[in-house]
Amino acid sequence: MTRRPDDGGGGAVDPGILSYEGFDPAAEGLREALCTLGNGYVATRGAAPESSADGVHYPGTYLAGCYDRLKSVVSGRVVENEDLVNAPNWLPVTFRTPGQPWLTLDGGEILEHQQELDTRRGLLTRRTRFRDPAGRVLAVTQRRLVSMRDPHVAALETTFLAENWSGSIEVWSSLDGRVVNAGVARYGAFDGRHLVPVVEGYDEAEDVSWLQVRTATSQIRIAQAATLVLTDPAGPATSRAERATGRASVRMWPDLVQGVPVTIEKRVAIYTSRDLAISESLTAAREHAAHLPPFGDLLADHVLAWERLWRVSEVGVTGRPRRALELNTFHLLQTLSEHSAHLDVGMPARGLHGEAYRGHVFWDELFVFPFLLLRFPRVARSLLMYRWRRLPRARQAAADAGYRGAMYPWQSSSDGRDETQRTHLNPVSGRWLEDHSHLQRHVGIAVAHDVWQYYQATGDVAFLHGYGAEMLVEIARFWCSLATYDAATDRYDIRGVMGPDEYHDAYPGADRPGIDNNAYTNVMVTRVLRHALDALALLAGPERDALARRLRLGDAETDLFERVSRRMRVVFHGDGVISQFEGYDQLAELDWAGYRARYGAIRRLDRILEAEGDSVNRYQASKQADVLMLVFLLGEHGVIDALDALGYRFDRAALNRTVDHYLARTSHGSTLSAVVHAWVLARRDPSASWRFFREALDSDIADVQGGTTAEGVHLGAMAGAVDLVQRCYPGLELTGDMLRLNPRLPDTIAELRFRLRYRNHWGIEVRCSDDQLRISLPRSRQPPITVAVDGERRVLGPGERWETRPAGRR
Repeated sequence: MTRRPDDGGGGAVDPGILSYEGFDPAAEGLREALCTLGNGYVATRGAAPESSADGVHYPGTYLAGCYDRLKSVVSGRVVENEDLVNAPNWLPVTFRTPGQPWLTLDGGEILEHQQELDTRRGLLTRRTRFRDPAGRVLAVTQRRLVSMRDPHVAALETTFLAENWSGSIEVWSSLDGRVVNAGVARYGAFDGRHLVPVVEGYDEAEDVSWLQVRTATSQIRIAQAATLVLTDPAGPATSRAERATGRASVRMWPDLVQGVPVTIEKRVAIYTSRDLAISESLTAAREHAAHLPPFGDLLADHVLAWERLWRVSEVGVTGRPRRALELNTFHLLQTLSEHSAHLDVGMPARGLHGEAYRGHVFWDELFVFPFLLLRFPRVARSLLMYRWRRLPRARQAAADAGYRGAMYPWQSSSDGRDETQRTHLNPVSGRWLEDHSHLQRHVGIAVAHDVWQYYQATGDVAFLHGYGAEMLVEIARFWCSLATYDAATDRYDIRGVMGPDEYHDAYPGADRPGIDNNAYTNVMVTRVLRHALDALALLAGPERDALARRLRLGDAETDLFERVSRRMRVVFHGDGVISQFEGYDQLAELDWAGYRARYGAIRRLDRILEAEGDSVNRYQASKQADVLMLVFLLGEHGVIDALDALGYRFDRAALNRTVDHYLARTSHGSTLSAVVHAWVLARRDPSASWRFFREALDSDIADVQGGTTAEGVHLGAMAGAVDLVQRCYPGLELTGDMLRLNPRLPDTIAELRFRLRYRNHWGIEVRCSDDQLRISLPRSRQPPITVAVDGERRVLGPGERWETRPAGRR
């Protein structure tokens, strides 16, 4: 039985608890992903400590930004992939009663099993009662943490209780560096042997076992050191250190007395050669492990760190979504915490929770960025710095393709080269297919959008001076070099790309990949060009001139930015509906009802059609929101204004027809699609918006894509669901040096409250209910800010509060 975090009811269930009753091998992968513990530096899946990777369990540990590249021969061709590395497994603690096999969830007799994740404290608790073949009952309780206070520390506390016997047990603890990347079955043909043993050993004086490995190609040295401490022995316990290539272990034989608990603590320090302020990773790990305090002290510090995070991060709602919102927020904070701000890391689309997408960085940060920006601006800035440091590589990619400026890759990892696969396996047909997803050039649009949103929220002109303006100019420059001018219509075209839809990578029967004049791409490029021009205008004269000289940016090029931003082509259907791309309205209509009747779930319609010998390129069918992404990012008024600036007549009626057209033609093959559709429908169809919101909110909890969550959570959807409550339903916008609120709460939310950071005001409190909106600024020495509620403006200074009645409730 599973207790889901969105269960209804009163206070009988702690909203911070996710619990699972019983052992279900089929669900174990999902549970391990959702019970992952992390701190932004390292994360470990919620696998049982005695388990190994066996097709049921997968005890993966992942270090942010730790990648390695290997070559494999697949179907007769050499394929090179860079993966987020499955680091040495620090968890193993196995145990057995005298003369019996090791006790495991899979092989022993289980009388009782419960796993409980406390998201408020970042604590995973496991309780299991085993009965061995001799009839002895052993109760095992384990508590686990990955410290949010100290990013290099993890700990496991194991308490044994002999219920109907007395005697010794054997406990075997190890640090295992012999693991491989094998967490995604469809990657099985690729080499996953990323770790090479370096050294292992045991320091008798400090009672520390230790292990160091290196990654095969990137040469990152990963070190772990552990102490194994018997805290309340019934008597003296013997122990023995063991070592084998790639593994350091300690065996212990504590005595148990019937009914008397005995506890063993495993305290672990983890470092890599990429860390700052160390001389060497193994030295740092050994010294740190030797001085780690007891589990209780580690837990107390860890809980205090989580309490501080929750004060900033909580989105308070009444009703059923509360628990799921907390779980989603918890996993966001475990992947991108304040510790991440000091690292050179991007945002893996599947978090630090598994190996799907090989741990690569896509555009999903577009959906995560608003949450971070309004609470942890330093972390948001660090994601932008990840892109900044890879700007030279993006410039080179553009130059190699014959363009100017910077062309960011669809998939990125360590050094910013394009990691996008060129072939992929369709598991439905079993065929390997050409993959053209590298043509999703719109990832650069996402980077530029985030740069500008960062400035809007923080007013950090120094960031624009040092980094942001240059990124904006180089991305704008790329799009202008990709655009071609049509003198007959006085319009600019962008050809040979893919849009966010991801299904359409070519025209039917075409001899080249890509589609032309994708509406999302073209309209958002005009926004990028405006942001670049506005950023240049914000720079002081000498700074602007220095940047222009360094980038060889002249008036002719900025004039081109201005012109392209006003004359980009957007294609429409005959009834005024925005065409997803040029020629989209000429594609065939799909028999949606027929395919749903035949296949049930058709989220991956592209795979179904390919297996039938057909192609989704032939149909008006989208995997996820594409045109509607414009409404998601710009708002309804923003879309109308953007098209008006391009000289197109487009009104709300045409927008309504556009929304209806694509609502009926989307299979929602991506978890991000539900986020966008919930946003777009929030004010036009609140009940439909709520259904999409719940789908996005529960996408990993319910594993709506049928097994994918076990390979890693969908962090973009998790963040997007939280953002719907944080920005969409309150109508929160950061534009024009103003904090705007235009709340329209769904009937299912009676009250909403959250804190945010804006323009150096930390802890602005917003509370919105059926009949009242209250915004309060904390006391500080910061200058006042302008706040608008339903168009009414007021200047608020530190310590001031504004209470008003939302227009939608009047």
